[in-house]
Amino acid sequence: MSTTRRSFMGLAVAAAAMGSIATTGVAQAENTAEDLNQQAAMALENLYETNAVAKDISEQAEAVLVFPNIVKAGLVFGGAYGEGVLKEDGAVTDYYNSVTGSWGLQAGAQSYGYAVFLMNDEAVDYLKESHGWEIGVGPTVVVVDEGAAKNLSTSTLKEDAYAFIFDQQGLMAGVSIEGTKITEIDR
Repeated sequence: MSTTRRSFMGLAVAAAAMGSIATTGVAQAENTAEDLNQQAAMALENLYETNAVAKDISEQAEAVLVFPNIVKAGLVFGGAYGEGVLKEDGAVTDYYNSVTGSWGLQAGAQSYGYAVFLMNDEAVDYLKESHGWEIGVGPTVVVVDEGAAKNLSTSTLKEDAYAFIFDQQGLMAGVSIEGTKITEIDR
């Protein structure tokens, strides 16, 4: 296959993926509170079944932000969008969206979910008082990957928040939540 044909096919896939993210964003905007509650509960259940560290951290967390389905697409410029819930003491208390913009060498689409465990009252208060949060500004968030998980125990939890990315699928490599803007929404 020629380089030109491969480039054209790559552009076509990325354009279709970007169309898909727009459609998914509209579909997610139509999610009811009940839909989000159910999706978040299922996502957490699956995370706990596959990641014992996440389960252990959840037992010490004051609250958890759960975004069960984030859709990301990009062709030089990219974006990601999803909606989720804030759970405190096992009950949903608020709804949020997660929006990320990016630029650079990228083409493709992917979906994933993530959960941010808020470990202290200060992190929860920051989220509520600011009606959102930009990851990387405010409370410290540690993204827990397999390497970090090996070094965590209930006695070493010292940061404000711990994030777990799960159910990653698609054509793009890697996921980062740095710079993600989380904003309170009505449901």
